[in-house]
Amino acid sequence: MSNTATTEPVVYILHENEDWIPPLTAALESEGVPFRELLLTGGAIDLGVAPPEGVFWSRFSASSHTRGHKTAKEYARATLRWLESAGRRVVNGSRVLEFEVSKVAQYLALAAAGFDVPKTIAVFGVDELSSRARELGAPFITKHNQGGKGLGVRLFDTHEAFDAYIAGPDFEQPVDGITLLQEYLVAAEPFITRAEFVAGRFLYAVKVDTSAGSFELCPAEACAVPESGAAADALPLPSLFTRRPEIDAAHPLIVRLKAFIAEHGIEVAGIEFIETVDGRVVPYDINTNTNYNPDVESDRESSGAVAVARFLGAELSRRYQPAAVPLVNV
Repeated sequence: MSNTATTEPVVYILHENEDWIPPLTAALESEGVPFRELLLTGGAIDLGVAPPEGVFWSRFSASSHTRGHKTAKEYARATLRWLESAGRRVVNGSRVLEFEVSKVAQYLALAAAGFDVPKTIAVFGVDELSSRARELGAPFITKHNQGGKGLGVRLFDTHEAFDAYIAGPDFEQPVDGITLLQEYLVAAEPFITRAEFVAGRFLYAVKVDTSAGSFELCPAEACAVPESGAAADALPLPSLFTRRPEIDAAHPLIVRLKAFIAEHGIEVAGIEFIETVDGRVVPYDINTNTNYNPDVESDRESSGAVAVARFLGAELSRRYQPAAVPLVNV
């Protein structure tokens, strides 16, 4: 941590993925918020030394291991606890990190709050996968407990097809050894919805087109795969991401989700839910390192990155410069 020391308090962004950061740092720069990046890819912490002064924002991603950062989760856990023990202001701290790395934690908390969640069986290791899958009707899906990027998400129409997958070379071993077997929810229309929250407040809802059948729904511009060959010369395809203006802060589900994230200390998040063909409304994923898609943001006032920058700047002001920096509402 010695290389992060600075004489003036700043916003620190804790992360391990450079590709997702540019829109966020651009927003911080445009709002005049001083910041530094703290990479969760290696280093050391002297536990006897106090952390630098500042506001710390955790952007740890559950998919970090897919980028070669297999120890980033434990580095993040240790760093956040060190910061919190010293009384530093941490946005999306150690409690929130456990939601990011465990869908089991998400489903249990959502169910305890009264939300309809997918029927899910968590299987530890591989020995009981086949037998426990038969407790679910087909079709069903699998996913990794520590996920992100649609890791391990597959649809199986029969239990026999699942047996062949387990025994074959394509089986994806979860990084934490926990595979989730889950009921397959059929959407009334081919889309899911992602509700964005910043500073604990509802920002907007995004409609994500799933008609192509993909489970990788990362909204960041960096996640888009550039086209090549003849496809590159064709007219651009319509975006998979569009706004749902009919869902606002007064929507009953949004009101409940806002109360839920407040209870659990989640300040910045994108929560995905599905409206099923049989009338259920089911939250199924809490993304605490949420990214924003430029196709749904028409100006600065609708920008998720700008909202985050203003929130972090206001927190820095409240803690360190109450007379020098005006407060900014987000």
